[in-house]
Amino acid sequence: MVYLSTRGQVPPCGFVQMFLAGLADDGGLYLPDRIPQVSATTLRAWQDLPYQELAWRVLAPFIGSEMPEAVTRRLIAQAYVGFSHPQVTPVVALGKGRKPLTLALSQGERGKADLYVLELFHGPTLSFKDLALQFIGPLYSWAAETTGERINILGATSGDTGAAAIHGVKGRPGIKIAILHPHGRVSKAQELQMTTVVSDNVLNLAVRGDFDDCQRIVKDLFADLEAKRRYSLRAINSVNLVRVLAQTVYYFYAYFRVDGGRQAPVYFSVPTGNFGDIFAGYLARRMGLPIARLILATNENNILERFVNSGVYQVSASRPTWSPAMDIQVASNFERYLYYLLGEDAPTLRSMMQRFREQGALWVDTEAVRATQGDFISRAVSNDQCLEVIRRYHENADYLVDPHTACGVGAWEAAADALEPGVPCICLATAHPGKFEEAVRKAGVPLEMPAALASLFGLPSRMQVIDNDRARAAQVLGEFYG
Repeated sequence: MVYLSTRGQVPPCGFVQMFLAGLADDGGLYLPDRIPQVSATTLRAWQDLPYQELAWRVLAPFIGSEMPEAVTRRLIAQAYVGFSHPQVTPVVALGKGRKPLTLALSQGERGKADLYVLELFHGPTLSFKDLALQFIGPLYSWAAETTGERINILGATSGDTGAAAIHGVKGRPGIKIAILHPHGRVSKAQELQMTTVVSDNVLNLAVRGDFDDCQRIVKDLFADLEAKRRYSLRAINSVNLVRVLAQTVYYFYAYFRVDGGRQAPVYFSVPTGNFGDIFAGYLARRMGLPIARLILATNENNILERFVNSGVYQVSASRPTWSPAMDIQVASNFERYLYYLLGEDAPTLRSMMQRFREQGALWVDTEAVRATQGDFISRAVSNDQCLEVIRRYHENADYLVDPHTACGVGAWEAAADALEPGVPCICLATAHPGKFEEAVRKAGVPLEMPAALASLFGLPSRMQVIDNDRARAAQVLGEFYG
């Protein structure tokens, strides 16, 4: 398998080169030249595999022969050994007939619920980002040892990516990591998970701006090919396709927990900001997983909802919400979906992205809107609705969701008129509620802070605050990378 840029102006490359490059030199995003297909027979064979073995089966076609099987299996085993639940990503049955309930998910109870929650927060930083980044950390170490290249990681975060990335590579020889986050616009717990890692190979930059400002600085630096090569920049954000590929695994795993071997369709509801997590679900669907449609859940920053429902993708002012990881106007992975929506027409996509860069808007025709609505249902959840979902499911089901997961549940509820009766939905629980204490308490719900988070308060922390200025960021990063 080889990898192509969505903008079609760089040669195809293999898995390792794609991984190390992150963002293609023409500014595009890498995608495989073909999507592996998983048959009904293979789905039956995978039904009861443990998470680590399933991860190998899903990822192997994308990796091909560039990495020895024994190495890949070892890296996968290392990635998930630190998770607190034996299933890695357990599933909870949460609602029947749109009424909240909780069930321990045993074989006999499969199919009894309409709403399930896929818990993705049992990793070291209590976020779904751990599922990919705990694999990518060891993968970077292997790549550095194998190729002899410097690994200087650069990324932006709206909260969870930074902590998961830092914990994946902290203290690893031959690797430095710099993470930009919007100053004062991540939760305190998220900030401390990053800034209390006081390691010489870690730099935290707090930018006076929003996440889109941080992401813009990072993408501009990757687009500066001279700087990219001089500093040996590597991508940790979901512009790096390996992150997305690793996330496809838990769609398969959750489906098998809920379906029970029937191979019937399900919905997935995905709290969405940068479009990486839901694009992983889209890939799983294209591979052959029986997903009816994906519910694209947004908060008040609903640029993606507007696109799904109108075909117009237009930037507006970013508003701070209780679900800060979704406070994004420019979703980096959206270009990958557009590539497929446009029939893998790189020249047309290249022109469209140039227009978007110049005008802050792009649009597609009626036929493309219909195709999009065949893939996605999208609903936006307001700040007040988010808190109401947290409160109601705690009171009625004795189950606590974080504000991002609340948006996913709220979007599923709001989409009732568009869903096929009797088809269950799996909502991705993207973070532990303890990471968003202020929102949970605002919803009127008591919260006991997990020990892993409570222990961070009072620890020494280290970060550097800078203005929203690309030149200043480049200067500080140059000094750090050396």
